[in-house]
Amino acid sequence: MEFDYSAEKLLSILNQQDECDWIEAKGGGSISKSAMETVCAYSNEPGIGGGYILLGVAEDHGQLFGQYTVVGVSDLDKVQKDFASMCSSMFNIPIRPKIEVETIGEKAVVKITVVELDSSKKPLYIEKSGLPSGAFRRVGSTDQRCTEDDLRVFYSSTESYDVSTVEGSSLADIDETAVDRYRKLRENINPAAEELTYNDGDLLLSLGCLNRKNRSELTLAGLLLFGSAKALRAYYPMLRVDYIRVPGNQWVPTPDDRFVTIDMRGPLLTLLFRLVDAINADLPKGFLLSDNELQADSSGLPTKALREAIVNALMHRSYREHRPTQVVRYDNRIEIINPGYSLKAEDRLGEPGSETRNPFIAAVFHETNLAETKGSGIRAMRIMMRESHLAPPMFESDRINNQFTSRLLLLHFLDEKDLRWLSRFDALKLSDGQKQALIFIREVGAIDNARYRQLVDCDVLQASQELRALRDLGVIVSKGKGRATYYIPSPSMNDQDTALSTGARELSTGARELSTEAQELSTEAQELSTEAQELSTEAQELSTEAEVKTTRDNKELFSELIDPKISSLLDSLGKRERDSSKIEKIIVEICSKRAIKAAELATILGRNEDYITRKYLNVLLDRGEIAYLFPELRNHPQQAYVSVKA
Repeated sequence: MEFDYSAEKLLSILNQQDECDWIEAKGGGSISKSAMETVCAYSNEPGIGGGYILLGVAEDHGQLFGQYTVVGVSDLDKVQKDFASMCSSMFNIPIRPKIEVETIGEKAVVKITVVELDSSKKPLYIEKSGLPSGAFRRVGSTDQRCTEDDLRVFYSSTESYDVSTVEGSSLADIDETAVDRYRKLRENINPAAEELTYNDGDLLLSLGCLNRKNRSELTLAGLLLFGSAKALRAYYPMLRVDYIRVPGNQWVPTPDDRFVTIDMRGPLLTLLFRLVDAINADLPKGFLLSDNELQADSSGLPTKALREAIVNALMHRSYREHRPTQVVRYDNRIEIINPGYSLKAEDRLGEPGSETRNPFIAAVFHETNLAETKGSGIRAMRIMMRESHLAPPMFESDRINNQFTSRLLLLHFLDEKDLRWLSRFDALKLSDGQKQALIFIREVGAIDNARYRQLVDCDVLQASQELRALRDLGVIVSKGKGRATYYIPSPSMNDQDTALSTGARELSTGARELSTEAQELSTEAQELSTEAQELSTEAQELSTEAEVKTTRDNKELFSELIDPKISSLLDSLGKRERDSSKIEKIIVEICSKRAIKAAELATILGRNEDYITRKYLNVLLDRGEIAYLFPELRNHPQQAYVSVKA
């Protein structure tokens, strides 16, 4: 570690920010498996240098803002011996962390320092579980199991997936137009490039597009970069790009408003330009200006920023996943949903350095100047969007669903109207980042630490401090606890003159709407991972049935949603229903009627909201049967769920 912090200093840092990738607090009891997973993650994660574990410090959910407090360690000698013993025996190689006892107040805590392993010793993994599932990486403030893609980070000599052979393919599957496009783009960059003198066969071989042992077969990179649309459909029918135009700002908000979709297939070197042209043609005329005419005061979406986002998607997506890349055009944003989470930590996006999933595809994009390989593409996008007075792009990496989402928000920041609105806060002496956050909250409805960091381009600590300053000034209100904290407008901010400008997004269920602070808590923070807690859900479900209305009363309360089909399904449910598919079917049917909150679903089903969220909603989200109404902010105070059935 670069610095040697005391336990008291680490506790202070932990309470100053909502999340941390290099400090983990654990209770003072027995050594849990999760502590060993944290040791593994700290040892493996490139770039952070390791991290600290504090035993005897726990988050106090009873406090308003979820502060960490000292609970102490009772049997210091046993805890230290157990921890050292497990570190030396559980992993494929022994780990020797530094274990120290310190006192905070009158209570003893154990500070454990774990140093990142040398690259030659990675990946560390739990020997009993093996690879890849026994290895862990530190992603934000969580420990995540490694996948095959993660192993490539540790085994740099391992052959990448994009040079695997496509059996049965041949040079007849090549689109000559794509090869000509490469030659022209390459010539523009370097007319004297040696590869331009090669014939097509030698050129493809030099680019890693042909099997070196059998030059008549294409590699995956060769098929994707230069293969014809016919060949791509024959070998990989789901490796395409879907351009989807959705009316309004929500994903199919009503069953009658259907989206328009265009399935696009072809070699990446030509598909890229077709996709950019399709999006440009669909943007309002006032948005788009040519690059030569782009000025700092332009309100147009920069073509280069759009192209950079699409290139990143095509270059970094996981081609192991047989599902299309989706480019969804809403009225207020463009979302690019890509298979494959980011190999680079989400809070390090935009920093120098690039981790490439498809090195041969990336090399071709780099050599033709369609992309860079120094990790500066995202930072360049942010700069271009700001210069055009647009909100910076937002990014979300989702390891659970194995996807990465880029959002280009078509929200103009700090125009004349916004400056007039912000003038009412002049006396508060807000920073530029805080002013941008207020505009974002006004438009989107809420903000969290991650969104603030991307908006302002700052670190976790600065984001936490500036958001809390706004909260202390009474401009915004915090919701949730600890790492799941998010912020919404306060009554003083959200008065008649400053009402949210996206009223169409707001849900309105009148007197029927349930709205309690406990229900607004993020389900992410409520999800518990231990087996004992999962076993308790049945008891939790049964204990809350007496506290809610009966299903019959709830059917009357939500009569506008419950048609005869849903009514029949509800009647078929038992008080201790064991068939999860029945409840899942009811939820999907209800979500197809309109966007509905978890609290409303819990009331209809006569069960606890937390149980419904964890047991059913999260499962349906993972399977893609329902979607968030506000995907750009999962902790949105008006968050609800909609069906994605065609």
